[in-house]
Amino acid sequence: MTYTTEDLINILDGELRANWYGERVLMSPEKRLKDPVLAKALGQGQISKVYAYREFRDQIHRYQLDYNISGLVWRECTFQGKTLRFRELHNQLIAIPQDKEHLMAAKPQILQFWQEATEGMQFWLARNHPEALSRQQVKTLADEAEWIEIETTRHELYLGLCWGNPGECRYQWAYPESGCDRIVASVDEPRSLKLVGSW
Repeated sequence: MTYTTEDLINILDGELRANWYGERVLMSPEKRLKDPVLAKALGQGQISKVYAYREFRDQIHRYQLDYNISGLVWRECTFQGKTLRFRELHNQLIAIPQDKEHLMAAKPQILQFWQEATEGMQFWLARNHPEALSRQQVKTLADEAEWIEIETTRHELYLGLCWGNPGECRYQWAYPESGCDRIVASVDEPRSLKLVGSW
């Protein structure tokens, strides 16, 4: 029997809990952390928790690749009375090659939702110095992205314009091979631009 994506998420969740409750022991954890000052500050117990879980998660990632198990999960986004159901990469799994194809195929549906849900709103490219954009500029930028992601707060809708590796696109160290620019839609000036660096 091959495990499903949901099975792997449940297994990882249980393993994470077991690690934090001290039910897993990693032999010689201090040897895994090359910084002796940091190792002393954290202590063997904390280092053991972190590395035991990371090593277990790496085994799950290898299993995903060996058995072609997707890292995508379904979720819903509701904004301005409109709801979109779409797939995104789970934060503890990796994307197998087919996952990126699924993310790319969903781009038109997500972009259509964005356009309908943001009617009458203003747009900003979320960077160190936010830049106001027109609706046409947003469309041009979205057309250039490999896939797009969407997230919401109570008053704002965020569009992630992504490329490269889905598992690395949110990390600055992966730029420029992978990345995800963010656009904020808001009635007025966005309230949470300072929080946009990672979502």
